[in-house]
Amino acid sequence: MFTGIIEGLGTISSIRPVGQGSRLAVEAGFELKGTKIGDSVSVNGACLTVVAISGKRFEADVSPETLEKTTFGQVKIGEQVNLERALLLSSRVDGHLVSGHVDAIGIIARREAAGNATLVTVEIPPEAARYIIPKGSVAVDGISLTVNQCDEVSFGVSIIPHTGLISTVGFKKIGERVNIETDMIGKYVERFLLAGKAAEKEDKDGGVDMALLAKSGFLN
Repeated sequence: MFTGIIEGLGTISSIRPVGQGSRLAVEAGFELKGTKIGDSVSVNGACLTVVAISGKRFEADVSPETLEKTTFGQVKIGEQVNLERALLLSSRVDGHLVSGHVDAIGIIARREAAGNATLVTVEIPPEAARYIIPKGSVAVDGISLTVNQCDEVSFGVSIIPHTGLISTVGFKKIGERVNIETDMIGKYVERFLLAGKAAEKEDKDGGVDMALLAKSGFLN
């Protein structure tokens, strides 16, 4: 579990094919003290497991599923990435709860200055846009951001100077792809509502209920 508050940038130093997946080596721009093999690290918003570590350099395996569903399918050596190590339960949650499970790939559609901030519009598939609401939270390449406005195929966020300086969103160009994770709360709420509707339909169709159990002699 992560917060979407980026610790710093890293650089992809090598990419090695492993079967249908790959192994990435990342040179972190900060000390990895306390990080060990088996730990989780959010790399551009995707939760990866550390399989080797030496100094500021760590390696992680990327599965075929992750290559297909995230921007890692097109990542290049020398590319900079956002890094965040897993949340400690004793830490403040300054962003929002981020699982590191990417929902969709978005495309930077617009960038425009607005005072000291930069307004960034991201186009996303409709199946992901349904979970985004104004003033809600979204993770863009692992960065926790607040949604300014949204519609069926896009959303807009404001990037303050500090966020632009410490993360890749500060230099992402129009047309570049980004990993998107929508707020998990919305997905759970939808799941519960759908389950409730299914149960209601089952009851109407003659499913098992208290009356049926009593009639069948299971209740006194």
